[in-house]
Amino acid sequence: MEALQILKPIVSADWLSKHIHHPDLVILDASIKKVTAKNESEYKNLQIKGTRFFDIKKTFSDQQNPIPNMLPSSKHFEENCRKLGINANSKIIIYDTLGIYSSARAWWMFTVMGHKEVAILDGGFPEWIRLALPTEAKTENSTNYNTGNFNSKNDRSKCTVTAKEVLIEMNGSNSLILDARSHNRFIAVDPEPRSSLKGGHIPNSINLPYTRVLDNGKMRSKEQLTQLFEEFNIKNKKLIFSCGSGITACIILLAAKLSGYTNLLVYDGSWSEWGQLDGVPIESYYKKHT
Repeated sequence: MEALQILKPIVSADWLSKHIHHPDLVILDASIKKVTAKNESEYKNLQIKGTRFFDIKKTFSDQQNPIPNMLPSSKHFEENCRKLGINANSKIIIYDTLGIYSSARAWWMFTVMGHKEVAILDGGFPEWIRLALPTEAKTENSTNYNTGNFNSKNDRSKCTVTAKEVLIEMNGSNSLILDARSHNRFIAVDPEPRSSLKGGHIPNSINLPYTRVLDNGKMRSKEQLTQLFEEFNIKNKKLIFSCGSGITACIILLAAKLSGYTNLLVYDGSWSEWGQLDGVPIESYYKKHT
């Protein structure tokens, strides 16, 4: 069988269906419940054939940190990837049940940990279902996979920023913070889903709701994304992506990468951290208009 290569960070359902039986391919379901959702996904009992569950909430985040979804240590990530049977040469495709949502976060984590051949499924599981491609009943990760030899080569300083760094970067002429939350959350008209958080946004950040880079759960074309990013003066700037808890920030980071931007970082604490810190500046609609 010929070698399999993943050359782009996003693949189509057609591509996956053609390569689904390749021995080096690992398919991961990285679904989480949307923080603003009231109901479970309609697909909670189905999965793509051969899928393994990548548990962002309970396994692939720092369980010792009170801020949700924070990156785990390199060692922790490596150990749990090995338990899923993931190898150093695995070609990884990630999807979720909302189209493109938490899959982008999982993709980003693998890139942070140094794994290059990883991509998300464009349109996710809804697109797979729409095309009537093979599914099976969802199973828990009680499966005993052969232990993999996945290796983490983590240099998070090149991929993330801390709140202390944001305080500096938010005033820098060569950097820009993009916030993926909805416009009304950004300006504090709508309350945060986590009631303990203040409303508003980081000063000098700009709002790019993650829904703007998507079209019916799929990523917009490169041409559309390029045109969208040209609305902002971001050429040759360091781009820092933020959101509510580090999930949707990775969607707009992915969109920027597809548009050719390269200096891309995530504020991992995002608003879950900034919105509860004492002494940090916050802007909102009310502060500007009262």
